[in-house]
Amino acid sequence: MKKIFIYILTISLVGTSVSCKDDLDIQNPNQPGLGSASSESGIVSLAQGGVYVNGFKELKYYDGVPGYFWTGAMGFHELMGDVIGEEAANIYGNQIGCPQYVILDNGTKVLNPNSPNTQLGLIRLINVNANAGQNTLFYEWAYMYAMNNAMNNVLALVESVEFTDPVETKKSVVKAWAYWWKGYAYSRIGSTYYAGLINNEVNKSNGNYVTKEAIIAESNSNFDLAAAQLAGLSDDDTYRAVVGELIPSFNQVGKGGVPTPAMWTRGINTMKARNILVNTPVADMTSAQWQDIITLTNNGLAAGDMVFTGRSNDNGDFISATSGAIAPKSTGNPGSGITYKISERLIQEFKPGDKRLANNFEQLAAPWRGESSRGNVFNTRFQMLNGGDGIAGTIIMSSRETGEYELYLASTYEENLLMSAEAKINTSDTEGGLALIDKIRTEQGAGLAAVAGTGLTFDGAKEELRRERRIVMAFRGLSFYDARRWGVTKDISAGGGRTGAVVVDNTGVVSTNATINYSYLDYWDVPDNELTYNPPSDESAPVKNPMGL
Repeated sequence: MKKIFIYILTISLVGTSVSCKDDLDIQNPNQPGLGSASSESGIVSLAQGGVYVNGFKELKYYDGVPGYFWTGAMGFHELMGDVIGEEAANIYGNQIGCPQYVILDNGTKVLNPNSPNTQLGLIRLINVNANAGQNTLFYEWAYMYAMNNAMNNVLALVESVEFTDPVETKKSVVKAWAYWWKGYAYSRIGSTYYAGLINNEVNKSNGNYVTKEAIIAESNSNFDLAAAQLAGLSDDDTYRAVVGELIPSFNQVGKGGVPTPAMWTRGINTMKARNILVNTPVADMTSAQWQDIITLTNNGLAAGDMVFTGRSNDNGDFISATSGAIAPKSTGNPGSGITYKISERLIQEFKPGDKRLANNFEQLAAPWRGESSRGNVFNTRFQMLNGGDGIAGTIIMSSRETGEYELYLASTYEENLLMSAEAKINTSDTEGGLALIDKIRTEQGAGLAAVAGTGLTFDGAKEELRRERRIVMAFRGLSFYDARRWGVTKDISAGGGRTGAVVVDNTGVVSTNATINYSYLDYWDVPDNELTYNPPSDESAPVKNPMGL
């Protein structure tokens, strides 16, 4: 297997102070410095490593229990989205996804057992620079600004590189790559934090924090810049050779092959649709926004398009086979030491007879129960199977074998279809939306009867969409976004929470009509790890979510 050839940049959270550098020093003395990036092969290696290592893997404060970006930072999202549960207390994983309380079928009210008993209280308590790597809010911010800074380096150097002919084609590919991943980084920041920084200079920053809306606008701007570079490219040998070097060879498997310029552009449209959808509460979506999503998804990823994926290899250069992604890290008997446990609320989304449930999950002989002083909803009766149960034609949701699990890094065809379906349902094309849900279920081998043409009401169609999106998008770092925009993570007093929930209590008794009050912060405060060394200017937008202030 070909290893990732990388340049590691020594940076702070956003490339600013020497003091903060000590918090995030990811220098690798065994790799060449930035001076080597003046060559064609060097700039390509810098562009590759800036994504797969700076953006997704290397942080000084690495904790092997939650793991790197795809299991640590994204694990927090899936915990808050109630797709997985966690008993381990590393980086407060067991608390960040712990609801404020649960009311069981017998009327018993089980409070969050952790002090200070609410997620909001926890966040305000731990978001201090002195916590360093124990600050849950630190990770996604640090990874994404590390990626952004690396791409700033690529863009600053690309014009001075001596490429062989055809020069402009190669430059355009490298620029498209840099703008695409900058758009991705800003998308994650703006979709997670209450404010952020627009930083398009190398190893510099500023104290002008802007609103999350401005960060999303910057994400879209970078996606547009990437699309502009791709517009002038053909799917020729030069293009494929450069992109083939930017993507590690072991990731060019399955859906992870080299995307054509047209495929890549369709992926940009899907990401721009995501930016609208996940950052607007459903109750606040306008007809114009739904129409924008329909327009973007009509020009979004299609069946058979190649997308950006990640896989394990023998060396674990990007992710490990057993613990490099959320699904493999959730696979196996929950009592065997795996970090993440399958949520009962995910299992209850499957309709009776769904082959995807039968092929990927197995009910335990007795419920697994964790330490009750650490959580109130992580107990479970289910485990995820390694490599599926052999049902022909039905998707396999997890594998712990080297190179088998396909980790989706950004937009996908399934996400595009689900966004289109949701937009159609919400713009009086209920049957059109339901037809897309049927299409996904057929392609994934669910074996379910069609729901289109059955006379479902608007509310019934929305429920089909909700359940399908919960299943298909599970483990992809999007579940919390959905729970937030659907209002589920709000306090019950504000119309949030979940009723009719399946919950296993600490004695193993199963409630099938429980009420869960999550009461989670919708957008995180800016990490204090950043604010300590890069204080807000007088012109800055607020850096703390006003909830609870």
